[in-house]
Amino acid sequence: MTARQQTMMSLALGTTIHAGWLLLHVVGIFVYELPGSPALVAAVILVQTWLSAGMFIVMHDCIHGSFAPGRPRLNRAIGRLCAALYAGFAYGGLATNHHRHHRHPGTADDPDFDARDPRAFVRWYVHFFAGYYSHGQILRITAMALAYLALGASLANIVVFWAVPALLSSVQLFLFGTWLPHRHGDAPFADRHNARSTPVGWLGSLVSCFHFGGFHHEHHLHPALPWWALPQARKRAA
Repeated sequence: MTARQQTMMSLALGTTIHAGWLLLHVVGIFVYELPGSPALVAAVILVQTWLSAGMFIVMHDCIHGSFAPGRPRLNRAIGRLCAALYAGFAYGGLATNHHRHHRHPGTADDPDFDARDPRAFVRWYVHFFAGYYSHGQILRITAMALAYLALGASLANIVVFWAVPALLSSVQLFLFGTWLPHRHGDAPFADRHNARSTPVGWLGSLVSCFHFGGFHHEHHLHPALPWWALPQARKRAA
């Protein structure tokens, strides 16, 4: 696949993820009247959680330059948009931390890894969460929420259809994209990447974390591949 073809595929899939997220975001915050149907609200939260994780993964591809190979300005522009929409993140800080993760995976120098207890879920998640959230991000989220309120949105809708999916997706990304691939187990890791892929099958990998759980080791071996190309990397290796 050429760089142009990879960029076009990434743009098509990324646009689909963003369009779905934006539609549910706007309708949920500005149109839907709570409490409404509990089943419908739960369904929207679950779908929005998955799409939020997808936006983070698209941003992650931009950090590696795999979203648009050879086009750093486009990668930065898309990455910054994803970071801002997802939860008011600063793209530069995320990129710096993620490159450190790839240089020192599963060690004390890895900002995504909790070397104090490399098996404990809750303590590691708190460490992970604290490493990505900042005062600047809280200020940006607050400003966006105040703007939504000024436009007529209710606080309940903002919490249910934006805050809750964002928080749940952070657990999803941590569970399938960090904890399961990098936690210590009885069996040693295969190589210096200190990562393993979770055997959940192609569909389970897509649904759980856009292939960053089911093909996480492949990602560390081939960080220049976008999320949607990781299953092919395993096939080629086999």
